[in-house]
Amino acid sequence: MNTLDLIKNRRSIDPDHFTGAMVEHHIIENMLEAANWAPTHGYTEPWRFIVYEGEKIASFSEFHASLYQKHTNAEQFLQKKYEKLKNRARLCSHVIICVNKRGDKSNIPALEEIAATSAAIQNMLLVATSNQVATFWSTGGMCYHQSFAEELGFTIEDQVLGILYIGKSEQVQYEGKRISEWQAIVTWK
Repeated sequence: MNTLDLIKNRRSIDPDHFTGAMVEHHIIENMLEAANWAPTHGYTEPWRFIVYEGEKIASFSEFHASLYQKHTNAEQFLQKKYEKLKNRARLCSHVIICVNKRGDKSNIPALEEIAATSAAIQNMLLVATSNQVATFWSTGGMCYHQSFAEELGFTIEDQVLGILYIGKSEQVQYEGKRISEWQAIVTWK
């Protein structure tokens, strides 16, 4: 598959559609290596990844749900959301927390560090797709809550940019669609 077709065929697959089968370790390592080759201004390489696999996934899920319970006031707390966070990864092979670690080069704007980390995440998703591995990049739950990053050992300057749920799925990949053709979003000068 050429690169453009790979990009067009990358899809988010809901973790509820995973089979529970393990993704081979070398594929996860290839995803992480691809992430490390993302473009980065000043070689800051701001991406950091925390990988949960096997029985550690249940501890992540418990941690995520308990953080939601701890930091959500009673009026906004939803038991259904708590249960979803607690059970979301039950069929996953791996869960990867993707963090933007702010470096000490203050001359590099924070936005560029976020862009670099996002590019690293996209590289991971493309490697997964090329290996018929299902992924779901989630920014839900406590992802953007500062306590999430802090509980993982990061500082107030750092930011979780997503949770990658990874697994195998028998769900048929569907053809991608866009509302506009690429020509509609480009202005030639």
